[in-house]
Amino acid sequence: MRGSASTGPWVRRASAVAGVLLAMVGMLTAAVPTGSAHAEVTTSTVVGSDGKVYRATNHLVPLPDRHRPREWLLAWAGDADGGQGDDPDFLAVIDATKGSRSYGRVVNTAVLSPQVGSEPHHMQYIWHAGDRVYAGAMFSDTTFVLDVSKLPEVRLAGINLGADTPCASIPDAYWVLRDGTAYGSYMGGPDVSGPCTYSNGETRVGNGFAGSPGGIVRIGEDGRTLSETPASAEDAEMPELCGNVPPLPKPSCANPHGIQAREDLNRLLVSDFAEVRNYLDPDTVQLDPTLLRTTVRIFDIADRDNPKLVSVTALPAGPRQDEAVFEENQMVMETTVTNRRDHRGAFAGTMAGGAIYYTPDITSPDPQWRQVFDNTAAYREFDPSGVLSGQLSGGSWLQTSPDDRYLFNAVMGSDPRLTPEQNSGMVYVLDIRALLASGNDPRCRIDSPEEVTGGGVEPDCPALVDVLPIKGGVGGPQGRVAVGPHWGAMDNFARGWDGRYRETTEIKRLATANYFVAQTGIDGDHRVCVIDFDGRRGLALDESFRDENDKSPCVNFDRENWPHGPRGGARPHGVLFAVADADVR
Repeated sequence: MRGSASTGPWVRRASAVAGVLLAMVGMLTAAVPTGSAHAEVTTSTVVGSDGKVYRATNHLVPLPDRHRPREWLLAWAGDADGGQGDDPDFLAVIDATKGSRSYGRVVNTAVLSPQVGSEPHHMQYIWHAGDRVYAGAMFSDTTFVLDVSKLPEVRLAGINLGADTPCASIPDAYWVLRDGTAYGSYMGGPDVSGPCTYSNGETRVGNGFAGSPGGIVRIGEDGRTLSETPASAEDAEMPELCGNVPPLPKPSCANPHGIQAREDLNRLLVSDFAEVRNYLDPDTVQLDPTLLRTTVRIFDIADRDNPKLVSVTALPAGPRQDEAVFEENQMVMETTVTNRRDHRGAFAGTMAGGAIYYTPDITSPDPQWRQVFDNTAAYREFDPSGVLSGQLSGGSWLQTSPDDRYLFNAVMGSDPRLTPEQNSGMVYVLDIRALLASGNDPRCRIDSPEEVTGGGVEPDCPALVDVLPIKGGVGGPQGRVAVGPHWGAMDNFARGWDGRYRETTEIKRLATANYFVAQTGIDGDHRVCVIDFDGRRGLALDESFRDENDKSPCVNFDRENWPHGPRGGARPHGVLFAVADADVR
């Protein structure tokens, strides 16, 4: 049983699916006509512990030079009607090989069934050669584990459904460890309100599906739950900041969203976003500011199956706090770790607050976070009028480059107080080398109105390299806010002299998806874009990455036909660059 009728129809739909991988049971191949071409169809299946069969069905479009090594862009997408019909969720495989005759073409749609309307969300932040892909579906409380070793073909390797994570719900994002397993951040509370006992023997009292407290789930390459750990502290967490609806006997802000790890430091970094079910209907949204999280939590993962909570820290408010309701520290959407062994710092970004925070040492039992940038300063580069500001800007995807030189940030531009014509999303990049070089004694701190609009004055503050405005269209369906980029991915591969690919720490391009979650009232224009990056020349939209139908830059998911047939528009959320095993050296 999943929750109560009061939690809404999307939760009741989620209650129909549950289970974990028990067996791989077959492959079949055929050739059938589809909406765009004669596609080769292959299907892989797994059986869940609920006894149901789950499938990944590929629809592979013939390619010119099919044996040429290629790089792929994966986009995890759901039906544009939000599950009102029977159109499936799918992973789109797009040719991301520069110079290819099929560059920007959707060459496969791997349909995941029988689920529909499950709101495909994030995958892992970065894909390394040999990794499985972990793809979360929020409303069905499902994690799909996908084998991409033979791209563009995708195989279903495992499935993790709601009954396998009884103490946590609403999967958000994933961090894949060196052994191929992954930590997943589950924003929501236990499937049924009341006490729930986790795999480590600890018990927490939760207020139900999509409520609080959320959890940390470690998932195997076959989809099995290896561990389920409470994200919340054993005692009450800052009751003045941590509201819950209904109230909990021990208040908690534990609603994990962003999740990244430093295995060499045995640390897992998690951001808290919001008690999510209170924000999935713009007509009934809760206005209590204590439901918007301001906290970041750090776990010791020396025992990989039993993360231990080390600290829960509330980010400080900044100099914009007296302007209006929303302060810089509200709705901590993302965290990102540094990568080099001589660095121990990490960053956090806020959605409602539109600010970036930094701590120099995530191994500290008492990490000190400080604001080091405000989205307002990036907006000033192309909006000198001052209409656009960090407040309610929708700060989203946040990622350090593997060489720790740059910090990338995608901003939706989702301020509901502005008209669609006024609003704008953007991607911007910061040079963070001076800040990281300051070690455990950084000087940078945004603490004046001048630094909000002009950037930090201390010499170690991040330097703005470039800003690329991206508007998500004018107006949204049914009056929803149309936004720019919410999610992104770095291309961590480079092609060698032999045409094959190798991993690189030098990032030269990004991908973004213009869609959030339509049920919140924040939608997008459903385009997936590629952005070129050079440390000297900055950011530039890749105009050659064009939609095969409307011929405009970016791949448009508002289309009638797909390799799997005339199924209409779709909403892309997570994106990821990947390469077939045979094409990596």
